[in-house]
Amino acid sequence: MNEIRKLFPVLNQEVNGHPLVYLDSAATSQKPIQVLEAVKNYYELDNSNVHRGVHTLGNRATDSYEGAREKIRKFINATSTEEIIYTRGTTTSLNTVAAAYGRMNVEEGDEIIISYMEHHSNLIPWQQLAKEKGAVLKYFDLEPDGTITLDTVRNTITDKTKIVAITMASNVLGTINPIKEIAEIAHEVGAVIVVDAAQAAPHMPIDVQDLDCDFLGFSGHKMCGPTGIGVLYGKKALLENMEPIEFGGEMIDFVGLYDSTWKELPWKFEGGTPNIAGAIGLGAAIDFLNEIGLEKIAEHEHSLVEYAISEMDKIDGLTVYGPRDPQKRCGLITFNIDGVHPHDLATVLDMNGIAVRAGHHCAQPLMKWLQCTATARASFYMYNTKEDIDRLVEGLRTAKEYFNDVF
Repeated sequence: MNEIRKLFPVLNQEVNGHPLVYLDSAATSQKPIQVLEAVKNYYELDNSNVHRGVHTLGNRATDSYEGAREKIRKFINATSTEEIIYTRGTTTSLNTVAAAYGRMNVEEGDEIIISYMEHHSNLIPWQQLAKEKGAVLKYFDLEPDGTITLDTVRNTITDKTKIVAITMASNVLGTINPIKEIAEIAHEVGAVIVVDAAQAAPHMPIDVQDLDCDFLGFSGHKMCGPTGIGVLYGKKALLENMEPIEFGGEMIDFVGLYDSTWKELPWKFEGGTPNIAGAIGLGAAIDFLNEIGLEKIAEHEHSLVEYAISEMDKIDGLTVYGPRDPQKRCGLITFNIDGVHPHDLATVLDMNGIAVRAGHHCAQPLMKWLQCTATARASFYMYNTKEDIDRLVEGLRTAKEYFNDVF
């Protein structure tokens, strides 16, 4: 994995006089040369709008754009490219399901179930849908270590449940949830399951057919791809019965003065000129991830998490949130140090060239559950090393000593 680091140009720099240690990949990953070149080549050689055009540039752009869709299909093992919808990111994907599926299928008194660990993007759309429809919004309780048991799932889902929306991997706790088993329980009562895979798709293999999830969303920028491009997977039978939520060019079949019809899947959900460069870049990112291997990436991250937790445990007053077992969490660690605000901690680390995230991480209800207002988060990817963790731990000790001495 050490050789992989050389493929990410941004990592070869100093920040505040120190070699950069980038530990914020859960917010956005860095981009390898292959992805940068793919986007550059599109704009330099093939720049054109996709579909409908009959000239050479238009055909080349369309082939690359739709070719990326096929790569995405294979990446998550969907049955057809008709089930792969381009979006701006996970947030748009989840909002699309809430608006296009939820409004048609949720009625007063129905239940929508989520968990306390959800990112706001997988919480607020369901809040709004529940308010609009008079539905009941329920939450899966968490265990003290931030996991969800299947007994809790069974006891929470009822015959009134219409939608279960849950993250595959928490962006705060790192918890990896048993999606396949939750989907089976949801389907027993006729509910659909919506999966937020923003923190899962970059780090572990996903097989939507094996999971039997009904919808799944993820973002390109967290998996070595460009910003502004994401994916919504949906089972074809469900997508065919959903109405578009954006109207205009690209998504129409016939437009009359008083009525219009829509294109077939997936284009009926892709109104307007799409993020062509983003899709092509995402395709290149998937090629890159496949070449390395998701299993190898997951194994590397588990080893980093195990090492990091063992070293961070040696710092008095430091609390790590989430499961202790590295095999039960993705490649991130959220923590606090007694007496040191996370923002102050992140500032000191940045002065030492170490980039971490501090705040509520778009998960305010989870912060309330953890009984804190904010945390610091170090997140790892394929390009991180144990030496990066040593730098982190050294920086944490420096920050702790500084604030203890000053205050």
